[in-house]
Amino acid sequence: MSKKYHESGTAGAVYGLGFLGAAVWFISQATTFWLGVLGFLKAIVWPALLVYELFRFLQG
Repeated sequence: MSKKYHESGTAGAVYGLGFLGAAVWFISQATTFWLGVLGFLKAIVWPALLVYELFRFLQG
């Protein structure tokens, strides 16, 4: 009998807290309802935005 371990609890918690923080940040910056919706969508993909901006910064 083999055991399968899924060790993603910590990563899921970090992403979840990051999502909540990003959602609060982006939605609080929104001035209209649709910018709030866009902020929520940005909160879902915040890691990709972070890496993109980091590479853009490092490129110069």
